[in-house]
Amino acid sequence: MQSVQNLGLRHHFLLAMPHLEDPNFAGSLSYLCDHDENGTMGVIVNRPLEITLEALFEQLELGGEESPHRDAPVYFGGPTHKDRGFILHRGSSTPWDSSIQVDDDIALTTSMDILLALAAGRGPEEFLVCLGCAGWEAGQLEQELKDNAWLTVEAEADILFKVPPEQRLSAAAGILGIDLNLMSREAGHS
Repeated sequence: MQSVQNLGLRHHFLLAMPHLEDPNFAGSLSYLCDHDENGTMGVIVNRPLEITLEALFEQLELGGEESPHRDAPVYFGGPTHKDRGFILHRGSSTPWDSSIQVDDDIALTTSMDILLALAAGRGPEEFLVCLGCAGWEAGQLEQELKDNAWLTVEAEADILFKVPPEQRLSAAAGILGIDLNLMSREAGHS
């Protein structure tokens, strides 16, 4: 069995266990974009805010009146850097100024050029715009996993981009063959 410290959790879902009560993460599904000896970074992908891209385009004065994406929701990506945009999208990181390739077909971009492209009706067809991100210091997430606060499973792009946000957590749990609604709210160790 692989130890938690040796797990590479990049391109994994992080599923909040039912007993996790932290208001930032209770009931959340996060997508982990980076995980190494320095810590872990990801975005929550199942918490749409009550604003759309159209409102974000207006606030940033990007235009976007003709954008086919203007009705897309903006997500609460996490409690860290809440004033920054993190755009998770299918495709390559290379066309964008500040972007990392998370997996073969998924990139995370933080530069304004992708928002300008979306406002103009260009850019990736499948994306999530998140305000803020989630971060864990070195060893912090590993300890939380040992404490049974989370489940992890390798991510599937279709859950990110094709499943409605309110169904993403249960869809990710389904990869593991688990129904989170049937799990106890009490934490335990075996």
